[in-house]
Amino acid sequence: MRYLILIMALVLGGPASAVQPGLGFGENDRLDELFTEMQSEAGEGAANAERAALRMFRQSGSAAMDLLLERGYVAMEAEDFEMAVWHFSALVDHAPDFAEAYNGRAAAFFLLDKYGEAMVDIEMALVLNPRHFGALGGMGVIQEQLDHPENALKAYKAALALNPHSQELVDTVKRVEDSLSILH
Repeated sequence: MRYLILIMALVLGGPASAVQPGLGFGENDRLDELFTEMQSEAGEGAANAERAALRMFRQSGSAAMDLLLERGYVAMEAEDFEMAVWHFSALVDHAPDFAEAYNGRAAAFFLLDKYGEAMVDIEMALVLNPRHFGALGGMGVIQEQLDHPENALKAYKAALALNPHSQELVDTVKRVEDSLSILH
């Protein structure tokens, strides 16, 4: 229930432009511009803005912390999920205000079938960065895995509200809505 309250707060009452810790002077303004582009443009313009926003989400403001983040993602690519959790946990310890540290660890926990730990980290990532559409999408995936399609749909729709031109999110929302209509 806690994650549903979080989603509703993000969608209905969240700030239109949130400050992301770790970004340098003017970079939060650039992130605001990217979200405006994601909302208004379609096609390659929106896709470019999405990729740029994701790159900014991965900026901690510290070369050492960025290295830990990179090592965590490299461990995930190598399917060494325990090592990925270790790297992301070290990052969380050293940069507790860095949303992507929690998001990365959530992904690693998910791949280890530790859904509770993954949800806790996704919730923290969203507290730190309410516009993290990737974390919202991850929340949806976990909710589907837990056989909670209504909750998954809410998370996916919240991600889609932030990134309305993402064909992957559009398709996912439609798939879940279709499956729910079959169930009811």
